[in-house]
Amino acid sequence: MEDPGKLSPPKTPKTTPSSNTKRGVKSGQLQPFRLHTEQRGQIKEQAFTKRVQDLVAEKAKQRIPIAQGLPLTTDKPQNLPRPPVKEQTKPLNIKLHTEQRAARRAGFNNLVSSKNYSLEILRRFEEKLLKVIEEEEIRIIRKEMVPKAQLMPIFDRPFLPQRSRRPLTVPREPSFHFLKQKLCSGGEPYKIHQHINQNMKAVK
Repeated sequence: MEDPGKLSPPKTPKTTPSSNTKRGVKSGQLQPFRLHTEQRGQIKEQAFTKRVQDLVAEKAKQRIPIAQGLPLTTDKPQNLPRPPVKEQTKPLNIKLHTEQRAARRAGFNNLVSSKNYSLEILRRFEEKLLKVIEEEEIRIIRKEMVPKAQLMPIFDRPFLPQRSRRPLTVPREPSFHFLKQKLCSGGEPYKIHQHINQNMKAVK
């Protein structure tokens, strides 16, 4: 182990004069920075101070009273120059669509009015015809409602009902006793049913 007090100092790199001369910079000298912002700031500051000075000078000039000229009198009237005469504007022959549309609209309005007039005439004619028909029906009904004199009945020839010449209906008893005999004798059910149907037809 080596003694820390006996340590050798750190080695510094040795610069040769030849290397510094090549770069063109002397050792131990610092060059100040030249920034563009500082130059622009100086230019703006100068422009601001100049603008403030111009404004102060203009206000000072405005405070100085300026002598006004004499007013115009009637002794010396001021003859103003006449304005130049402009040429007359020539109208252009422009055909607008509004005229054509107005003509078409007028024709349409005329057509609608004529149609409405014809419909009104037709409606009045129908109303008049219905009124005439109704009056005729009323007249016929009133004519029918007028009482008319009836002829006197003929009392010398009274109505006498005559006896009918058709023969009298002969009553007939239904033949139920035949059915009882067949039921008692034990006939076939089909024949009994057929016999009942025949008897019912005869009764009708």
